[in-house]
Amino acid sequence: MRTATQIAADVRGGVRRAVDELADAYAAIAARNEELHVFLHLDEAGAATQAGAVDAAVARGDDPGPLAGVPVALKDNLCQRGVPTTASSKILEGWRPPYTATVVERLLGAGAVPVGKTNLDEFAMGSSTENSAFGPTRNPLDPARVPGGSSGGSAAAVAAGMTPVALGSDTGGSIRQPAALCGLVGVKPTYGLVSRYGLIAFASSLDQIGPLTTTVADAALVLEVISGHDPRDSTSLPEPAPTLVAHLGDGVAGLRVGVVSELVEGSDPEVVSAVERAASVLRDAGATLVNLSIPEIRLGLSAYYLIAPAEASSNLARYDGVRYGLRVDAPDVAAMNEATRTVGFGAEVKRRIMLGTYALSAGYYDEYYGQALKVRTRMIEAFALAYQQADLLIGATTPSVAFAFGTKTADPMAMYLNDVFTIPTNLSGDAAVSVPFGTGEADLPIGVQLLGPGRSEARLLAAARVLEIAEGRA
Repeated sequence: MRTATQIAADVRGGVRRAVDELADAYAAIAARNEELHVFLHLDEAGAATQAGAVDAAVARGDDPGPLAGVPVALKDNLCQRGVPTTASSKILEGWRPPYTATVVERLLGAGAVPVGKTNLDEFAMGSSTENSAFGPTRNPLDPARVPGGSSGGSAAAVAAGMTPVALGSDTGGSIRQPAALCGLVGVKPTYGLVSRYGLIAFASSLDQIGPLTTTVADAALVLEVISGHDPRDSTSLPEPAPTLVAHLGDGVAGLRVGVVSELVEGSDPEVVSAVERAASVLRDAGATLVNLSIPEIRLGLSAYYLIAPAEASSNLARYDGVRYGLRVDAPDVAAMNEATRTVGFGAEVKRRIMLGTYALSAGYYDEYYGQALKVRTRMIEAFALAYQQADLLIGATTPSVAFAFGTKTADPMAMYLNDVFTIPTNLSGDAAVSVPFGTGEADLPIGVQLLGPGRSEARLLAAARVLEIAEGRA
């Protein structure tokens, strides 16, 4: 499939029709969706209406927008009015939201064509998409392996050529990790840059929405469209969307790149080599390399798995069988609530709710949740200090390439360790990009991660572009 940038240019220029681009996307979905289990729902009627509106605008001589006719896959925790939205949980099976997420509104306003909802780990809790209540998604590059998670369906949609763009959410690495395992570009924006209105919440102080694409240029284009202030999100930054596409050619000359030892610690040798080679490419392009150590990164996993479950415990309390979603009848309200949540939630979601509830309970709040917040503050301070010594940081996105199904499901800690390099940026609220760079075991892609301070997306994407060109992927 062609890139979003190419499709939009052709549709805006009258070279191709949006309805034809949509037909191509659905043909690609039909070819592999049964094998890979990428989409939970296809909104064919809504997509056809949107594509027709884009073509009508072009025929009138109007500009339908920078993403004109571009098919987009939406992670199934992003609300779209009247379209089934489940967060891959039985407790929301069949629910149709009465409102649309801000990011989806902005995609529609830019002429994009949402085609359907993609599979994910239930309520975005997982690193392999094996936790979906509706069955796992398979990696298009090797169907015996996972696509990553929790945005595994979104990553698989792009990697399989079904759509050139997908949106995911990133709470502890859920955009960057599947991007790395599927050979894609994935962006975790600065917290507050992209509105969370209409995103089904997991951990509200950590969640962010971002794009998964095949190219850095497409990631920049989509991020420009979905960013910017939204008064419906109280955490939204009070500023317009950043200019990103115009800065893709800025390069890295004169920048200081911090090579962080903790961001490759414990990785496969091929992953370490890829990061070292990527750092050398940036050095050859004019950057200065600075060796850095941020020991606080080692504390990230422990802090995250107290903060995120605590917030999830609060956010998921709304699924009680009373207001919407699944309801299992019982003799009284308390029994109904317990029965509904027992049937409606999967094992991983229950594990995290229990962990979070315990961390917030009387007598343990200060010892666990309070301590985790102190660690988070230390993480923020440590990154702030690092960004005084370097303009951006480089490391691995994941410790290994995509792993086989079932190899980590019996050991939650082994699964959680997949996010050891991505979690720190969620805790700090800063920006990060994963870009494919090199291959490892079985010739599967490796993701190199570029990290920067808040609002540094233009700089990070320009550096990612340098790596993309060096890999011959431009």
